[in-house]
Amino acid sequence: MSPLLIVCILTGIIHFAETAASALRLAGIRTKQIATSLSFVNATLLVTRTSNMLQAPFLGGMVDHAILTGDPGSLIASFRSVIFAAFVGNALGALCTPFFVAVFTKAILRFETGGSVPRLIAAAFLPRNLAAIRRRFRLPGKESWLNLSLKGIPRTFLWLNLGVVSIYAIGVISSLYAGSLVPEFRITASQLSAIVNGIATILLVTLVDPTCAYITDQAIRGKRPEGDVRAMVFYIILGRVVGTLVLSQLLFLPAAEYIKNVTLLVKGFFGQ
Repeated sequence: MSPLLIVCILTGIIHFAETAASALRLAGIRTKQIATSLSFVNATLLVTRTSNMLQAPFLGGMVDHAILTGDPGSLIASFRSVIFAAFVGNALGALCTPFFVAVFTKAILRFETGGSVPRLIAAAFLPRNLAAIRRRFRLPGKESWLNLSLKGIPRTFLWLNLGVVSIYAIGVISSLYAGSLVPEFRITASQLSAIVNGIATILLVTLVDPTCAYITDQAIRGKRPEGDVRAMVFYIILGRVVGTLVLSQLLFLPAAEYIKNVTLLVKGFFGQ
């Protein structure tokens, strides 16, 4: 298996798991267990952290190989394939959203009686439970598209979510590509992924997450219908799909150029 294929598979898994985590807000509403559902979000995101850890050496190896062969331009097509893999993971996750909601709703209710995540995970692999999980699998039907009104959901929030997802998808690979263009300072370039992802983090923490929490809390208190949360989750996931399909591809090279210029600025401080 080629390193590029391994990276693409792991990237797809990362974005598939992150889309699954988005569905947990709706499961929290249906069970009235928001705090528990958010703890399940963290457990789900362990998959993304593990996949990130596994793909890092392969991404680094691809960059080192391109530098050694004197062909950093070859990374453009490879990294665009990685971005496309992120889109595929998000798209598959979007198709599985009704299944995620059904499974997570059941898991949260089971956790309320058992109180142990390891025990819950172990129980899920019992043959009878695997069969029950398989029976819950379904793709989005016509009812999934009903009552998805944007009324009451801030449009700015949805556009910001689109931007945040798109930036996160390319922050690391843009810095790695920039490092291949300035190979003697490639470690500096790789560290500068924070100047791209930092923008997304600020927007996420100050504008996107608080709005999500506000809409969810209002639904829990009965001030909003559950349909508002369902619409919010739908448009968040749609933003993930569209962002990684279009906007991430458009931002990849400009972000790499931005990081390269900052790297050259840092390089100038060392008199080289």
